[in-house]
Amino acid sequence: MSVREEMLELAIEAQKASRQMAILSSGVKNELLLKMATALETAEGELQQENEKDLQAAREKGMAAAMVDRLALTPERIKAMADGLREVAALPDPVGEVTGMWLRPNGIQVGRQRIPLGVIGIIYESRPNVTADAAGLCLKSGNAVVLRGGSEAIHSNRAIGTILQQAMAEMGLPKAALQVVTTSDRNAVTELLKLEDQIDLIIPRGGEGLIRFVSENSRIPVIKHYKGVCHTYVDRAADLQMAEDICINEKVQRPGVCNAMETLLIHQEIAATFLPQIAAAMRKEGVELRGCEKSLQIVPDLTPATEADWPAEYLELILAVRIVESYEQAKEHIEAYGSLHTEVIVTNDYALSQRFLREINSSVVMVNASSRFSDGNQLGLGAEIGISTTKLHSFGPMGLEDLTTRKFVVLGNGQIRS
Repeated sequence: MSVREEMLELAIEAQKASRQMAILSSGVKNELLLKMATALETAEGELQQENEKDLQAAREKGMAAAMVDRLALTPERIKAMADGLREVAALPDPVGEVTGMWLRPNGIQVGRQRIPLGVIGIIYESRPNVTADAAGLCLKSGNAVVLRGGSEAIHSNRAIGTILQQAMAEMGLPKAALQVVTTSDRNAVTELLKLEDQIDLIIPRGGEGLIRFVSENSRIPVIKHYKGVCHTYVDRAADLQMAEDICINEKVQRPGVCNAMETLLIHQEIAATFLPQIAAAMRKEGVELRGCEKSLQIVPDLTPATEADWPAEYLELILAVRIVESYEQAKEHIEAYGSLHTEVIVTNDYALSQRFLREINSSVVMVNASSRFSDGNQLGLGAEIGISTTKLHSFGPMGLEDLTTRKFVVLGNGQIRS
């Protein structure tokens, strides 16, 4: 069987299974997720044995230590996968929710009801925990899911998928509702992206290169974000100690994630005080600062920034710094270089903070809080399938609701249209 035929058959079976998943009760779905969680913990030894194959291959290829670490399934990470499934089980089920009903003049009642999307394809890299996380969210929202992880984690992903499928089979549910693509052939992704009649949505998770490839080659709608160029604007009315604490957290806590701050904008009226303060604090944490010309006049030993720094997503301990003349100039900078991910203002000026919330066109905007809160779990979604910087049909961190759509329901009493 060719890769094309294999992917088509897989998608057709997933589509059939999705119809059964769509009508499952919340109780059955929750029972399934809890059963899956226990199964993962029980199979810890098996999972680590398969994971070691991936780790050994990564070492032989000379993969960076940080990347090898991302692949590892430690006992703690296996437990975290299981706990994640339990957390999803505890979340409210969006399927079947009626989001509004209204009465028409002719007496019919019209409403909108949440329904699953159908079949969701997840294409991702590196971390094998995504296999369990994505499966749990898709199944809880009544969807079938096709998971295609990176070849670097193929043994781990297969093992996780098999364990989760066994739990489904034990409950008499269709294993085809959760499928892990087992071939490492790169053409599998290309073929999946052509199956618009069977797959309803594609969510890529990984680096910008992967996401652009998926977006450029997919016939299926894609939920995506290319990168996170997150800005923080420290206004002239900011509490400077608060600003320092927020900025340090945003840049230092986990610099390699998409909600880390990459550019700091400082109002010129406080720059002479705040820039030396934040530069000293950042340097203690090992951060390299790349400053504009005005910044260099205040702290001369900063690395001079170039045009390439403003749109950069460093994902490491490097921070671009620019002094701006006003809120309007900060806004212009964000509009020119932002990626619609997350933007922060630090200010005690209430009116200005409200302007920022209203005017900044990003999926998450914050006042006096760290950009590191731009995360589904931290925002109260319970879990996150990904982040969308497109506006159809979701914008920002995506939870269970974002894996559903709505249909119209109409209740009548014999009305006919004249």
